Amino acid sequence: MHDQAEKPMTWRERIAFGISESKSITLTVLPYIVLGIAIGAVIHGYAPADFLVGIAGPGNPLAVPIAVLIGIPLYSNAAGMIPIMEVLTAKGMAMGTALAFMMSVIGLSLPEMVILRKVIKIKLLVIFAGILFVSFTLTGYLFNAILG
Repeated sequence: MHDQAEKPMTWRERIAFGISESKSITLTVLPYIVLGIAIGAVIHGYAPADFLVGIAGPGNPLAVPIAVLIGIPLYSNAAGMIPIMEVLTAKGMAMGTALAFMMSVIGLSLPEMVILRKVIKIKLLVIFAGILFVSFTLTGYLFNAILG
């Protein structure tokens, strides 16, 4: 309930509060974003695409969930994933597996979960992550079956 005696915040107070909260969230999430970017850079720059394709390639029936799991610690946006997707599919990764990998990097990444943890209880966050994992995996298998 809103207390009648409580004075509403001024615009200046709201802006100061917003800046303070933004700094707090950024400082909390920053190490995870840097870690995700560093892991992505290592994979992009040093780990051969053949390695990922070998683990999550067309010969492995568990390729799609493996690709989703590999994508979780990484962090990127959709535009940053395009060149990686191009290399993976050129090396032989099935399109559905590559798509599932891309979706997990963008939507199920560890830094994303840290941000969401600020506003969602852990139980709901685990359910949300589980639903995304299953959805991305099923989507990958569906695309592989259709395009296969």
